Amino acid sequence: MVRVANIYNHLFLLISYLFCGGAYAQSAATGTGQAYPTKTIRVIVPAAPGDSCDTLARLIGNKVSEKLGQQLAIDNRVGGGGQVGLQMIAQAPADGYTIGCGQGGNLVILPLAFKKVPYDSNKDFAPIALMASNFLALAVHPSVPFRGTKDLITYAKANPGKLTFGTIGEGTFLHFATELLSNEAGFKYLHVPFKGVSAIVTDIIGGRIDATLGSFVTLQPHAVSGRLKILGVARDKPAPNYPQFPTIAETIPGFTSGGWFGFIAPAAMPKEMIALLNREMNAAMKLPDIREKMTIFGLEIHTESPEFFTQTLRSDFEKWGKLAKDIGFKPQ
Repeated sequence: MVRVANIYNHLFLLISYLFCGGAYAQSAATGTGQAYPTKTIRVIVPAAPGDSCDTLARLIGNKVSEKLGQQLAIDNRVGGGGQVGLQMIAQAPADGYTIGCGQGGNLVILPLAFKKVPYDSNKDFAPIALMASNFLALAVHPSVPFRGTKDLITYAKANPGKLTFGTIGEGTFLHFATELLSNEAGFKYLHVPFKGVSAIVTDIIGGRIDATLGSFVTLQPHAVSGRLKILGVARDKPAPNYPQFPTIAETIPGFTSGGWFGFIAPAAMPKEMIALLNREMNAAMKLPDIREKMTIFGLEIHTESPEFFTQTLRSDFEKWGKLAKDIGFKPQ
């Protein structure tokens, strides 16, 4: 009887696909043949409202909700630099009704920076869709006499440990990115930790620190107003909408650095549910209004497979893990 039921189930799905067209693309069959989703999907965001992951999850989530006919409800869970929310995602039932937003900082850097985190990024999560990635920019106070990245490096090499760089603390993504810059360029700097990005920007504008390697999205408005100067962007090519900013790679060949943001699920979530959400999230990111907003944010859009997201995660662990080893970083 079970075998007969399975045959009828497959026939039903085939007929639905052939004769209902797009209707099948908006649902996935569960093990019982019931369409998915049938209720609200909870999206745990391990950050406060207004954070990049939160903004993107809401932007994409609203479009996916319209298509699926079920709400993607944002649930902000702050704490431990993202550890609280990620632990909740990892421990949630893998039934398709709890997913979350993850980013390179809390899925890759935190596990490298701390001896113990309450999740295993490679085992406890199933990547769904990589939404977007951003890039960093090297910025200084306008009065600093550097015309570009090369001038900064020349000065730093001639004055070891004198150039001050602001980050949001030891073991954070911005700290690792700054270490990558100094390691590849061959200079030493004085690390000045801050509690937040806004405090870094305030002190650069005030002339109290020399430089920072921070999110281009955050720094660009201040560069436009003339309150700070961007020496270079951490891309292999100039940003399409901001060609006036040179790349750091022109001085340090191959240097790129930035963060990424994507939807994740508990590890055991059924593949057909992941495939459905991936398809709808990618479709949302291709919409003209979404592309326009993300371009304004200075973000690069990704519409790839879950496997691409998985490989991105693995590659980042290799990249930043090697850096941590090269600089002798000791997990806290």
